[in-house]
Amino acid sequence: MIFLVLTALALILGCVHIAATKGPRTRLQITDILLRYLFVFPIGLGGLIGFLGHTFRAASTAASIGWPAHNPFQYEVAVANLAFGILGISCAWVRGGFRWATAIGWSIFILGAGCVHVHQIRAGQPFAPGNAGAMLYYNFIVPPLVLALQWFASSGRKVRAPA
Repeated sequence: MIFLVLTALALILGCVHIAATKGPRTRLQITDILLRYLFVFPIGLGGLIGFLGHTFRAASTAASIGWPAHNPFQYEVAVANLAFGILGISCAWVRGGFRWATAIGWSIFILGAGCVHVHQIRAGQPFAPGNAGAMLYYNFIVPPLVLALQWFASSGRKVRAPA
């Protein structure tokens, strides 16, 4: 649920930022602002929250997903969350290919997690809150949104090869 809240917060703050900015805005500038907030909040802060949960609240986080407590795989997920959290926050300042790499890597991770959740549900695993409901919607809605906005932002810019 927190990840959907972070996504909503990113979109709301992005819209406030756009509305508070004086002068006309191009569609490219609007997309860039929305992306900045999506990278920082659900990807960046969400990644850090995922890291903290899987590391310092491992037992309760595992229970919310339907995993056994102290599963070593959980710490691998924690580190992946940390990596994407740092990448997402860095996207507030770094653009271009760095944003593409972050968006693609994070989307693969989150969509893959969603596929695992669907598999667990279909296999008769318990409908743990971390597998079903809000998290499942997040897994399949937010990555395509980020990728679509990143594609739109990139299609409006001329990409130059490094010299």
